[in-house]
Amino acid sequence: MRDPEPAAELPPVPFQSTESPRDAEALARLAATARADLERINLPPAAWVLPAESSNATQPVLDALIAGAGMCGQTAAFALRREGIVNLRIVDRAPRGQEGPWGTYARMLTLRSPKQVGGPELGVPSLSFRSWYEAQHGSEGWRQLHKIGRIDWRDYLLWLRDTVDLPVENQVSLRSVAHEPDGRVLAIELERADGTIEQVRCRQLVLALGRDGSGAPRWPDFPSLTQRGGRIRGEAQRVFHSADAIDFGSLRGKRVGVLGAGASAFDNAASALDAGAAEVLLFARRSQLPQVNKSKAASSHGFLRGFEGLDDARKWRVYTYIFEQQVPPPWETVRRCDAFPNFTLRLGSPWIDVVPDADGVEVVVDGAAGRSTERFDAVIFGTGFDVDLLDRPELARYTPHLETWASHVSAEEAQQHPEPARFPYLGPGFELRSDTSLSIEAAERAALARMRLFNWGATMSHGALAGDIPGLAIGATRLAQAIARDLFVEDADRHWARLQAHDEPELIATRWYVPPGRPD
Repeated sequence: MRDPEPAAELPPVPFQSTESPRDAEALARLAATARADLERINLPPAAWVLPAESSNATQPVLDALIAGAGMCGQTAAFALRREGIVNLRIVDRAPRGQEGPWGTYARMLTLRSPKQVGGPELGVPSLSFRSWYEAQHGSEGWRQLHKIGRIDWRDYLLWLRDTVDLPVENQVSLRSVAHEPDGRVLAIELERADGTIEQVRCRQLVLALGRDGSGAPRWPDFPSLTQRGGRIRGEAQRVFHSADAIDFGSLRGKRVGVLGAGASAFDNAASALDAGAAEVLLFARRSQLPQVNKSKAASSHGFLRGFEGLDDARKWRVYTYIFEQQVPPPWETVRRCDAFPNFTLRLGSPWIDVVPDADGVEVVVDGAAGRSTERFDAVIFGTGFDVDLLDRPELARYTPHLETWASHVSAEEAQQHPEPARFPYLGPGFELRSDTSLSIEAAERAALARMRLFNWGATMSHGALAGDIPGLAIGATRLAQAIARDLFVEDADRHWARLQAHDEPELIATRWYVPPGRPD
C-alpha cells in the first residue's frame, strides 16, 4: 500500500455547501416562465388513451400507477404526461421532502455528478437546475458553483414537481401486487400512514422504489451478527447501516468504526466527525482505494442510448467489469474526512466478526499484522444495497418466477459474479419477464409485462438509466414511450374503430363541403 501524498502538495478543496439561500419570488417567476414554455410546445398533449376494458366495470382503472416519487418516479410521471398519458397516480411512502435519499440518508455535501448534468427537466431549459439556481443567484453564482448541493437538489426536484403539477400522494405505500384473471389489469393494495388499505387497479405499474427498490440494504454477515440469525440492528444505538436514520449528535465524544471503501462509507464517517465523534476509523478490505470511476466512461449519450441494444454477452462483460473495478469515493469527500486529525483509514483490514454487547461493539479485524480486536461505541456499515427481488415483499407472488441474468450466462459466470446474476432480466421497456424455463400461467406472464422496474435494478439490462442522473432523461423517455406503445397496441382494434368514427369535416368552411349522407 502506498503512503498517502503529503497534504501540502494537494490542491485546495472548492467551497461546498448542501444548500444555498432561497428566493421564493424569483422561483415563482421562473415557474410562470416554465409553464408558459410548456404551453408553447403543447405539453402535456391531449389525452388519448381509451378507458380500460375490465371484467370489473364498477371500479375505475388507472392507465399507470407510479410507486415512488423520488427523482426517478417523478421524472417517469413527467415523461408519461408528455406522452399524453394522464390517467395516473403517483404515490410515495415518505412525507413530502423525504422522498429519495436527498433529505434522509444521503450524507454528502454535494452531488457526485457535475453541475451541468440534466435529467428531470426532460430537455425543457426553464425547468433545468441551472435555470433554478441562476434565478436565485445569477449567472455569476452559477459560475462559482462547484457542485450541486444535496438539499438544493432536493428542493429543486420539489419545485419542478409543483411547477409541472405532478399530483404526488405522500405517505402512501405499495403494499402488494396481484392481477385479474386475464392478466390485463393489475390489482394493487396501497397502505396509508394510518393503516388504511386501498384497492387500486391499473394497466401499468412503474416500480420506482429507490436504490433499495430492487432488494435491500446490504448487511454483511458475521458469526455473531447475521441477518438470518436476527441481527442486532440499531440496538441501543450501536449498529447501523448507512441507509438508517442515524442521530449523529449521539455519537459526539464516541469512538466510531465504519466499514466500506465507497462514497457512503466516507460520507457517514465525515458526518460522525462533523458531529464531534472522538475518533472515527474507516476499514476496507482492499489494499488501496479504487482510483478510477469507470462509470464515467459509460455515461455518454451513445452508451446510454445504445447499451440496451447490445447482446447479452457484451452487456454482461461491461457491467461485471464496472462492478469489479468499483467506484472510488469522490476526492472532495475523502478530503472532508482527512481534514480531521481524529480520522484514520485502515486499508487491507477486513472485519472478521462484529459482536455488539451492552456497552458497545467489539470488531475482530484481519489486518496485515494479523488479527486484532477493536472496541467501538458504535459501528456503521457503508456497504451499499444488494439487488435481489426476493427481498421485495410487494412482489412476493411473482418473485419465484422472475427471469434474472443468471439464466443468461453460464453457471460458472453466475457463481463468479453472484450479484449481477441476481439482477432482473428486463425487456426493452423495463418490463419484468418470467423465467421461460418455468411453467406458469399465461395471465401471470402478461401481468409481469405490465410491471416496469425503474431503479438501480435496471442497470444490467439498460445501463445506468434509472438512478444515475446523466441517464435519467433517456431512461424516463424510453419508459414512457414503451408504455404508450403497449397501451396503444393493446387497444389497436378500438383505435381502429375510433379512426373510422372520426367525422370532423375539414372543408366545412369552403364551397366544396359535402354534408354527410349527400349522394356524390
